[in-house]
Amino acid sequence: MNNDHHVAAWQRIAAANGHTGGFSLTTVCRACADDVDADFAGATLVLAGELRLLAAATDERARLVEDAQLVTGEGPCTDAYTHRAPAEAADLHHTAARWPAYTPIAREQGARSVLALPLTVATLPIGAMDLYRRQPVPFTPAQKDRAAAYARILALLALDEHPHLVVHQPQAPHPARRGPQGYPPTVHIAAGILAEKHQLTPDDALARLRAHAFRHSQTLLHTAQHVLDHHRLD
Repeated sequence: MNNDHHVAAWQRIAAANGHTGGFSLTTVCRACADDVDADFAGATLVLAGELRLLAAATDERARLVEDAQLVTGEGPCTDAYTHRAPAEAADLHHTAARWPAYTPIAREQGARSVLALPLTVATLPIGAMDLYRRQPVPFTPAQKDRAAAYARILALLALDEHPHLVVHQPQAPHPARRGPQGYPPTVHIAAGILAEKHQLTPDDALARLRAHAFRHSQTLLHTAQHVLDHHRLD
């Protein structure tokens, strides 16, 4: 680990935080984005290799793009977490085969290039941080090194905020597959409502919920909350 990058990252985080006390995960993402010339950034945490939680987003674009990975079950965050290695795309206009469902949503929000870094504590993966640019400009090796320092800090702060992350992590890594497929409780409850109302299996109800969110360019959590409030999709 390059100690100079680590110290410099902490200094930038402290400057971005001002005098508000404490360090939020969003502050870390924002400081990292500013440092490596990214336009927006987000972070997703993974519990027990299954349940994904949006941990931070620098703005609405970041929140929507991070949610797109939850809806589609694919994307740079998923790859970085699953393979415990950085995942990047210099131009999302050329990644249709790699992430066919995620890429159009990311591009709609103005993302053209992305760098995802795994968040790990010791040897345990707990999520990923994603950095996005509006132009198809790849991140330089120096920028990747600096971003890695922020990822280490973000992982430690995430563990402090969510100590159950390590307690519930599987002892052995999952085999390579599409990635974490679990959803927050709100989504499962909404799927249960649809399953009972329309006599669907839980998997079919969840698929219908995801399809509706995807088709209407909504976040999955927004769609689920609508079902909880109105007991219907439309």
